[in-house]
Amino acid sequence: MENERRLLIVEDDLAFARTLTRSFERRGYVVSRAETIDEVRSLLETETPNYAVVDLKLHGSNSGLACVQMLHTHSPDMLIVVLTGFASINTAVEAIKLGACQYLAKPSNTDDIEAAFGHVAGVTEVELTNRTTSIKTLEWEHIHQVLAETGFNISEAARRLGMHRRTLARKLEKQRVK
Repeated sequence: MENERRLLIVEDDLAFARTLTRSFERRGYVVSRAETIDEVRSLLETETPNYAVVDLKLHGSNSGLACVQMLHTHSPDMLIVVLTGFASINTAVEAIKLGACQYLAKPSNTDDIEAAFGHVAGVTEVELTNRTTSIKTLEWEHIHQVLAETGFNISEAARRLGMHRRTLARKLEKQRVK
């Protein structure tokens, strides 16, 4: 079918992936799922989705950013939304540079994701705030940047940040976005 809406969900949380799959199928999408970049690579050999939802942090050293880059290279017209529980300005900017059309913090539902697919152009009417960035936010963004650089390896990130691994793990638990 020419007008078929084909969606790829790249998510290693199986329960969340199943929920998204069912929800999008009820909306008329044909959904494929993958948990790793290797599964995505294999899937792209046989099909080309129109849409993709990619989790930023996949199990192991797999980064969703590498997946976004691979999907965009395979099909520049594909609309890619990045979902993450570890949102930061740095990863949002990188995701957009690599080909994502939107970047959403979890929890996001099907309505949010579908709206993101439809909102690909920039808008000049976005309200600007006078709120300055807090030190805690700057710290969190720096920590997340180092984590992304180390492939989310906590021990290596802690070493680069000059802190104990357990201290970093505690900070990550406090900042988790659910």
